[in-house]
Amino acid sequence: MIAGKTVSRAIDYILEHVEEELSLEDVAAHCHFSKYYFDRLFKEQTGESVYAFIKRVRLEQSAFRLKVERRPVTEIGADYGYSASNYSTAFRQHYRMTPVNFRKSSRRRSMEHPFLHRETWRTESFAECDRKVTVEKMPGYRAFYERHLGSYESMSRDWRAFLKKYQAYIMPDTKFLERTYDDPAVTAPDSCLYDIGMRVGEDFPLETVRVPAARCIVYHFKGHMKYIYAAYQTLFLVWLPRTGYELDTGKGLFDIYHAVDCDTMQMEMDICLPVRER
Repeated sequence: MIAGKTVSRAIDYILEHVEEELSLEDVAAHCHFSKYYFDRLFKEQTGESVYAFIKRVRLEQSAFRLKVERRPVTEIGADYGYSASNYSTAFRQHYRMTPVNFRKSSRRRSMEHPFLHRETWRTESFAECDRKVTVEKMPGYRAFYERHLGSYESMSRDWRAFLKKYQAYIMPDTKFLERTYDDPAVTAPDSCLYDIGMRVGEDFPLETVRVPAARCIVYHFKGHMKYIYAAYQTLFLVWLPRTGYELDTGKGLFDIYHAVDCDTMQMEMDICLPVRER
């Protein structure tokens, strides 16, 4: 778990400005620390320097856009500050293949479940998916959460610890929240960022954040936990490319759980993805 609020605030700042020119000095100044002290603090909690984290996130967000968008490779690289030659070089160093080859293989890579390796699944058709999707303006609310950096496979363990730790604050009508920032078909499974938490009232005694109102697509999921990955990949590979929307990667919205059966792992939840028009 990323326990330090300062490091968590820095990650939020990086994600919000990752398409801009961004340096260690900028991030440290935002958090009101010297760059040398802050870089050590950041690496202690994340395992990466600020520079390495920024570079990785830029490349992985660009790789995700290669996967779900049809724009030219050079245009996507330019969005993250790369010239054509520099983008190809940096991309090959990170993924051991060119951006063009990554795009060609992205669907095959996505069909491999990142941790349930024996599970077989398929993407839904556009029509099947579209019946479960609504475009909504989500109202703002207050949330309490803990942030983690690691494998999504660890979520069930982290949820158990969270529920035990904060059981005194959980009411019968509490809505539980989950926010994932990475596609594990693009980001290494042990480097995924995620938040788990719950909606709370204005009088909640611990430190909270205000989740602003946002326009988003909502996929109304109902089924076994293992098919959540398939729902995401259907949105990425089938639904988004055929619509006028693209993910707004500068924002992160929480998925909202409505019902969970811990014995059968059947659940109902809203997968909420912030979008903007192309």
